[in-house]
Amino acid sequence: MSCIVDGTTIQGVDVCPQSWSESPEYFGESSYFGGQPPLSKAVGYLVVVGFGLLFSIFTTVVVYLDKAFSANSSWTSEQFNTAGRMVKTGLTASVIISQWTWAATLLQSSNVAWQYGVSGPFWYASGATIQILVFGVLAISLKDVAPSAHTMCEIVRARWGKTAHLTFLFFGFCANIIVTAMLLLGGAATVEALTGVNYELASFLIPWGVILYTSAGGLKATFMASYLHTMIIFAVLITMITVVYIKVYSADQMYDFLDQTVSYTTEQCEAIYSTDGTPETSFFMDDSGKKQMACGPVAGNVQGSYLTMISSGGLMFGIINIIGNFGTVFVDQSYWQSAIAARPSSAARGYLLGGICWFAIPFSLATSLGLASTALMLPINSGEAGSGLVPPAVADHLLGQAGSALILIMLFMAIVSTGSAESIAVSSLIAYDIYREYFNPEATGKQILWVSRIVIVCFGIFMGLFSIALNAMGLNLGWVYLFMGVVIGSAVIPLWNMMTWSKASGKGAVIAAWSGFALAVTAWLSAAHITSGSISVATLGDNRVMLSGNLVAILSSGFIHFVYSKFFDNEVFDFDTLDAKIQLVEQDLSGLGAEQQDKAYLKKMKKWITVRGWGLTIILAIVWPLMSVPAQVFTKDYFAFWVLVSVAWGFGAAIIISLLPLIESQDEIYRVLNGMKNSMCGKKMEEVEAEEPLKSIRKQTMDEDEGFADTPDEAEVEPIEGEVPPAEEAA
Repeated sequence: MSCIVDGTTIQGVDVCPQSWSESPEYFGESSYFGGQPPLSKAVGYLVVVGFGLLFSIFTTVVVYLDKAFSANSSWTSEQFNTAGRMVKTGLTASVIISQWTWAATLLQSSNVAWQYGVSGPFWYASGATIQILVFGVLAISLKDVAPSAHTMCEIVRARWGKTAHLTFLFFGFCANIIVTAMLLLGGAATVEALTGVNYELASFLIPWGVILYTSAGGLKATFMASYLHTMIIFAVLITMITVVYIKVYSADQMYDFLDQTVSYTTEQCEAIYSTDGTPETSFFMDDSGKKQMACGPVAGNVQGSYLTMISSGGLMFGIINIIGNFGTVFVDQSYWQSAIAARPSSAARGYLLGGICWFAIPFSLATSLGLASTALMLPINSGEAGSGLVPPAVADHLLGQAGSALILIMLFMAIVSTGSAESIAVSSLIAYDIYREYFNPEATGKQILWVSRIVIVCFGIFMGLFSIALNAMGLNLGWVYLFMGVVIGSAVIPLWNMMTWSKASGKGAVIAAWSGFALAVTAWLSAAHITSGSISVATLGDNRVMLSGNLVAILSSGFIHFVYSKFFDNEVFDFDTLDAKIQLVEQDLSGLGAEQQDKAYLKKMKKWITVRGWGLTIILAIVWPLMSVPAQVFTKDYFAFWVLVSVAWGFGAAIIISLLPLIESQDEIYRVLNGMKNSMCGKKMEEVEAEEPLKSIRKQTMDEDEGFADTPDEAEVEPIEGEVPPAEEAA
């Protein structure tokens, strides 16, 4: 029996790709989208511009209501940049998920599933979760030694001085620019592929959805919008995994399809991906002999299978992912800002819960959409995959225009949520670490607010133009994602040492950061020349080349900082003096009371997060992968269990992260709703507040009349001196 599609016999192929039975028009296509977007430009503009305006209006109204009817109605620069330092666990976790869900989380995770199979989604998820878990240790350390801080660089300045301050400002800005560039590169490419909106125009319009509500409401608006973004992202995630593994296919069917994909020989793949069913007209490989389509055995995987964790390419990506993402968490001001905004208990629990729930997004999404792309053998070429177009292609195949629209909305949520966090991070660094530190030390709160808002607008415009320039240079989402660790990896260990090691040298940190950066770039360029004999965008983007640069960046700087601090600079820093060197702009002490500064409690929470953070890190990075090795190539039952874990993790995370913030904030929600009701009834806030004590007195009087008051043996009555308490007398 031969494979015949639309009357054309595919030479030497007995079984056609699964997608051809559903969509025979895929035969002869060298790309999935082929320049024909499934959605209209009107939909693109509606999402990019309309959603931006919608969130701006929504968050502005919510922030206004919170300000008008909550107990903390003051609006200062401290509130704008720290959200009052009293954010609870659920919202902290939701914000961490929102900040850490980049365009790359949704797009690049499925790309590595397309390339390496089941190991790709796992290494993306685990390799980017452990940084959040470990950062919880820094978050609680910050609450202990520098609770008044606004930025990480303020702490650097207070401990290590001006030279170190300027050094880590550079790396901090690099982190913000690289992360935002990835958001726009992936986002604009997907918007163009799905709707036909011009790439350059999309790059310029997308930041405005972030600029409007972030500049209006500051960090609190960012947090409130982030919760809504996270809920929408999880709603689409659940929809996709349900469609792939429950509604349309099953785990067993996907297993068979993936087996079929790798069973084809090179000759058969050439015939499948051709214009007339023969190898002579094939576009399966490019001129250099590199595969352009997902077909045939996977190089570097055991038995060439997509269904194995033993993958050299997947492992190499995992190592790059781990190293690079340490930089984008530890060197990114937005994560320090979330720690600053959280109350002490939330700083530990929020990061742990956020990391665990975030794991589900790349793992569950890529295990469904990413694997489905190769199982169905959709005509997605390597260029489209590298630009992050695997999820929209699969969603469009399964759900038509509705699927494309859902991915577009999900992607836009990821872009604006992370983009708003990056914008407020950059504005804080410039307002506090440049404007106040070097230009206006006596800056007032109004001046700080003005500078923060101006910077948010300017940064958004700059990043739109910068992403256009990167695209013109031929740099896509996947390339920049692998490159980030080369640039900022050398700042990771010095920043960790700053918060946890009293002997960490400031001069050593500066030397380590710059030396590590120089060595990383040198190793990166040298590796490209050694492996391919030339230096170009393509050769520099090779996994082995990127791995060398990433490893040298983080390891060399850590070694240099340790040696210098240990043997050349023996100064011991007193952490108790650190917070006194950091000044508030207004004397807004919210989140800085005695209850939040309980040293015994902070010590207990630090131990709590250290044990759990490092424990989960070991499980995700070492134990889980090692436990998968004996399986070699997964059996059907093993793969079914793997899929079950991904589905359950996705549903569980969605339920927790959607409900917990609402449960924790029910008092605040009630206060705002009650305030709105009283306002509509014509009551002023002063009248309502004056009535509260009277209501309390009336309730107490009614309880006494009805016999509900505490009896002496139920209440805590202070005994008269010399009198034996009733409980002891009874004994």
